Amino acid sequence: MPRRRPAEETARLGDELYERAIRPQVELSRHGQIVAIDVDSGSWAVADTVLKAAELLRVERPGAINVWSVRVGHRAVYRSGDGSAKRAG
Repeated sequence: MPRRRPAEETARLGDELYERAIRPQVELSRHGQIVAIDVDSGSWAVADTVLKAAELLRVERPGAINVWSVRVGHRAVYRSGDGSAKRAG
């Protein structure tokens, strides 16, 4: 069973996996949707919401604990009220 990684490490690995392996597969057809990535296995799922993407991922990877989420075509998953971006993992 994988160990829980520090949030910064999960973020770095998730971004690397997204850019290298996932982005080319989803960028044109899934703009604005959420990708949940299990950084330990490289498995991922895509859906309209963070919750649904995580649920779909955990069907395939029930033990996934190091999950990073990315919005296709955007730098951030969420925006705060002042317009600054932040990532969710």
